[in-house]
Amino acid sequence: MFWRGPPMKLLRAAILASTILCAAACTSAPEKAEGEARSPDGRVYASQPLVSEIYTADPSAHVFNGRLYVYNSHDIDGPTPEDDLGAHFEMRDYRVLSMDRVGAPVTVHPVALDVSQVPWASRQMWAPDAAFKNGTYYLYFPAKDKQGVFRMGVATSSSPTGPFTPDPQPIPGSFSIDPAVFTDEDGASYMYFGGIWGGQLQRWTTGNYQANGSKTDLGRPDQPALMPKIARMDAGMKTFAEAPRDVQILDEAGKPILGGDTDRRFFEAAWMHRYNGKYYLSYSTGDTHYLVYATGDSPYGPFTYRGRILEPVDGWTTHHSIVEHDGKWWLFYADTQLSGETRLRNVKVTELFYNPDGTIRTLSPFK
Repeated sequence: MFWRGPPMKLLRAAILASTILCAAACTSAPEKAEGEARSPDGRVYASQPLVSEIYTADPSAHVFNGRLYVYNSHDIDGPTPEDDLGAHFEMRDYRVLSMDRVGAPVTVHPVALDVSQVPWASRQMWAPDAAFKNGTYYLYFPAKDKQGVFRMGVATSSSPTGPFTPDPQPIPGSFSIDPAVFTDEDGASYMYFGGIWGGQLQRWTTGNYQANGSKTDLGRPDQPALMPKIARMDAGMKTFAEAPRDVQILDEAGKPILGGDTDRRFFEAAWMHRYNGKYYLSYSTGDTHYLVYATGDSPYGPFTYRGRILEPVDGWTTHHSIVEHDGKWWLFYADTQLSGETRLRNVKVTELFYNPDGTIRTLSPFK
């Protein structure tokens, strides 16, 4: 959820430049796409931010009643210095975005849930997700409890945009970050979750939280990487129906991806979708800045690594989502185009394409 590169301190006005009309004297010059928004090194962005009035990140997109809703983090410019554990991500509330379709006007809805409303939470309302079942909308979110340990909370509403009423306690047995709830064709729902480094997953290897455990990873690059977790939800969608278990991500030889394989290993932001009968587990590699995916025949896996979805963006390639709408598939992601600051991101969307063999075409965030 964070990037260790130097802050770019770019002005929003410079990044979102107005179109500049070329004078007649330059008509014979090579096409330079004058006026298009560019990254610091001059590359032209393929997509533009969905909204600019607030900073948004970690988008989880869903279709409810034919309309697209995006549940995302709401970034704020807080005072905490940047570090490898993400303390500078100080988000305190959630604002839902919605639109009739990709390309249509985007509505920024009022605050759906604030940390002050959650009795057990203290700070850092990170990447959320949502689900709908039996007339109720569920908002799932991670936050640090009073002891500084990440847990998962749940809140409910009769509206997809809230306001949401949180349960007074976190989901029993929950820990770490990045909840993503997938409902299969048979109606069963599963939560995928977990993140290393600031997500604290490396401190749960014994089954209990180790406050003095590793800050980043286990330091065993030749051993299997830490994996995301999965737990089936009970019928009420507020608790786990089983103990969380590992989701196995394997290489082409059927062996677990290793911790030292940082181009392919799980870091955070697990997401599940189904396409042509296959289950697609996608996730972020974190410090190597890729969005990648693996496929399997069951929501539990195992999943075999297949390739990259998105090449690195400006900032971190972080939490994303994949959703079908209007007969097309869409990838929602985030970068730092508007601010040039690690902690102040903006959500984007681009069309996703499948090859005939079911593999996903690798996308570039730049033209």
